[in-house]
Amino acid sequence: MLRDKNLIPLSRQHQHALALCVRIDRGLQSDQVDLIAWQAEIQAIFEQEIGSHFSAEEEVLFPAASRFSELSATVEELRAEHRALRGLFRRAGSHELERTDLAVFGETLAKHIRKEERVLFEGMQKAMSAEELARLGRELDGLLKATTCLLPSATTRLRPRR
Repeated sequence: MLRDKNLIPLSRQHQHALALCVRIDRGLQSDQVDLIAWQAEIQAIFEQEIGSHFSAEEEVLFPAASRFSELSATVEELRAEHRALRGLFRRAGSHELERTDLAVFGETLAKHIRKEERVLFEGMQKAMSAEELARLGRELDGLLKATTCLLPSATTRLRPRR
């Protein structure tokens, strides 16, 4: 299903986070992983984009979706996943993640994003009217204005700059 324009800002942020997950996976396939650099980047991304993304979902998106019985269980699952992911982000900020934890982080974040895109967003687009989605989009825009996309560091970039 084509993504409703009012959910596209969240979907773009999902793309940024999925790119991080792919880079983590590919980075872990190499022999040398700078865990400190990866954790610093994960924490910076949380501070600059994902933290406010989670807040926007929790304050606007989840309450709107919870009104529909067919989405309420999914919303509760996503809230629990946010709590677990926040714990992983916190551990990254404290440089507590080991190599296996980094893999778990990437897998967990990717699965969470796919659930939001494939289950929650699709369900909301089917259940909500165009007016409801537009109102939701205006609220999300207000909350997401200040977020920025962080680019990979020289250490976590998979390909050297040309």
